[in-house]
Amino acid sequence: MTLPFDLTTGQGAFLAAALFVAAYIRGFSGFGFSAIFIILAALVTNPLPLIPVVFSCEIAMTLFQARGIRAHIDWKRTIALLGGAAVAVVPAVAIMARLGEQEARIAISALILVLSLILLSGWRLERQIGPKGNIAVGMVSGIANSAGVGGLPVAAFLSTQPVPPAVFRATMIVFLTGIDLMTLPVMASHGLVGAGTVTGIALGFPILGSGIWAGSLKFSATSQDQFRKVVVLLLTGFSVLNIVRVIV
Repeated sequence: MTLPFDLTTGQGAFLAAALFVAAYIRGFSGFGFSAIFIILAALVTNPLPLIPVVFSCEIAMTLFQARGIRAHIDWKRTIALLGGAAVAVVPAVAIMARLGEQEARIAISALILVLSLILLSGWRLERQIGPKGNIAVGMVSGIANSAGVGGLPVAAFLSTQPVPPAVFRATMIVFLTGIDLMTLPVMASHGLVGAGTVTGIALGFPILGSGIWAGSLKFSATSQDQFRKVVVLLLTGFSVLNIVRVIV
C-alpha cells in the first residue's frame, strides 16, 4: 500500500506510534494532541501537510469524548476564545502556507518551544480573566493554529488560573474542535487539503480510537498537574531537537 505524502514505511510506522501517544495524551488531559504529534512528525518529515490530518483527527476525537464532558464545559469562555481566534486564523494560515519545508519546521518548533516555556514557568493568576482577556488569548491561539498548535496558548492561559481539571479538559476539547473546524476550510483554500489528507485520516482513525480510550481510562487515576508537566517537558525537548536538526 502506498502511504500518503510520499512517506516511507519507516516514516509511516514512526508516525503511527506518534499518533497513538498523542491520542493517549488527548484522552487523558484534553490538550497536547496536535502539538505532540506535529513536533514528532517534524523529526522525520515536513509537518505542514499533516496539519489538516491532525485537525480532522482532533474533530473526530471529540465524538469519543463528548458524552463525558458536557456538564463541565465553560461555554462563555469558549465562545470568547473562538471569537478571538476567528479574527487571526485567515491571515496566519496565509503566511504559514507560503513557507518552505525547513522554514515551516523552524517556525512550528520555535512557536511550540515558546509556548511550552510559558507553560513551564508556573505563573499563576489569583482570579479568572474576563471576556476581553479571553478574546485576546483566542487571537493568539488563532495565529498558533496555523502551525497546528492552537491549543497551547489556551492551555497556558487556563493553567495560570484556578480552573478545575474537569473544566479545563472539557473546555479545551470543545475549543479545539471549534478552532479546527474554523481553520480547515482556510487551509483547503491554500491547497493544504487533498487526497493524501483523506488517506491519512482513514489510516489514523483506528489508532486514534485506541489511544483516546486508553487515555480516558487514566483521567481520574493520575495527577493532572504532573502529567501536564511531563507533556510540556516533552514538547520543549522535541522543539529544541527539531530546531537544532534544521540549523545543523
